[in-house]
Amino acid sequence: MLLIGNGRVISRDSDNLYLENGCVAITDDQIEQVGTTEEMKQKYPEAEFIDVKGKVIMPGFVNMHNHIYSTFARGLSINGYHPQNFMDILRDQWWRIDGTLTLQDSYHSATTAYVDCIKNGVTTVFDHHASYGEVAGSLGMLSQAADELGVRTCLCYEVSDRNGEAQMKAAVKENADFIKTASKRTDDMQKAMMGLHASFTLSDASLELCAANKPADVGYHIHIAEGMADVHDSLEKYGKPVVNRLFDFGILGEKSMAGHCIYISPREMELIKETNTMVVTNPESNMGNAVGCPPAMHMFNEYKIMMGLGTDGYTQDMTETYKVANIIHKHHLGDPNAAWSEVPQMLFDNNPKMANRYFEKPLGVLKAGAAADVIVLDYQAPTPLTEANINSHILFGMTGRCVTDTIINGQIRMRNRELVGVDEAKIWAEGQAQGQDLWQRINS
Repeated sequence: MLLIGNGRVISRDSDNLYLENGCVAITDDQIEQVGTTEEMKQKYPEAEFIDVKGKVIMPGFVNMHNHIYSTFARGLSINGYHPQNFMDILRDQWWRIDGTLTLQDSYHSATTAYVDCIKNGVTTVFDHHASYGEVAGSLGMLSQAADELGVRTCLCYEVSDRNGEAQMKAAVKENADFIKTASKRTDDMQKAMMGLHASFTLSDASLELCAANKPADVGYHIHIAEGMADVHDSLEKYGKPVVNRLFDFGILGEKSMAGHCIYISPREMELIKETNTMVVTNPESNMGNAVGCPPAMHMFNEYKIMMGLGTDGYTQDMTETYKVANIIHKHHLGDPNAAWSEVPQMLFDNNPKMANRYFEKPLGVLKAGAAADVIVLDYQAPTPLTEANINSHILFGMTGRCVTDTIINGQIRMRNRELVGVDEAKIWAEGQAQGQDLWQRINS
């Protein structure tokens, strides 16, 4: 048994939300109990005790939409790249990158990304992968990296027609193969979805092939109306909005997740709500790509859609996303009251609820029976930290780099900012070498 105590516990359990001198007791891969440090030490005197010396103890963060393959884009300069719109960004940067990625690129981008997740207190990641330079076995590379680093993850491969029929079919098979592999696991650490790029790069025949290769208990992970090209394509080719088209193919549903949803109509929102489809908004990416701000507050408040937050590969730090999500909607709506309650609910309540549509043990909460995903943050509050102002302290005072300790599935993955059980220096060195090699291939 492991005790993590002498800290300020933010449990996210409504019955025991905040403990000034709290302690989390862990047995194997789940939380045994949460209480005061004195209570836990008296009850479990033989347990190993980690004294966090007044730091903050919280559940690990959940990232509901990521692109690990974008890791090696950091610092990359592509010859002749000067985008004028979102389609230029997709075609000339991201599709050029993923069209070059090999299995080794995928593996090393994943090891470095998962290290960064651990360092930022992200314990669960839903990833949307693409590596059309080498498709077969690529999800296996991400899976291997996740196992080596111990990060809980749900993977899928981005099916698209953009590289021709053969590559599309290879992508469908990669999804189908990994779905079978993940279904055989018993450790609740890896799950799978059927990944789709976006409506405008998928024909009816491709969508039918995906459906034919997807089990009923697995949903889709797709980008919806991230840019106007998606909207125009669906209206011009199929005579219907994007969400309506996907609804007709049975793609919506409680196990399916829609990224972005920037340009959708009220009727499309109704379809998303009626089908209990999850929506993930990615504020930093949307601003960086200049694609606009989604009607997230409208979807959240008026339609009661299950909405969460993702990074879209922009960062591995969910506190960054929290900060940007808080201000983008205030700025967009001209309303200083917007997003105060909605965004923290997305991050701290909905992200775990969405993830638990796949993973079995409760995530995002410190209570008996929940997954033992616990992080410790070094944060000195200049004002009182209370049950009533927890979210404000996280929003304005904490960053991912405040994290000193990360425990995932009951295993200590980082202690005092040093990774446990892996050679971190080796991972970074190999990643940098692989990234440099990828850059040369992209610009050759």
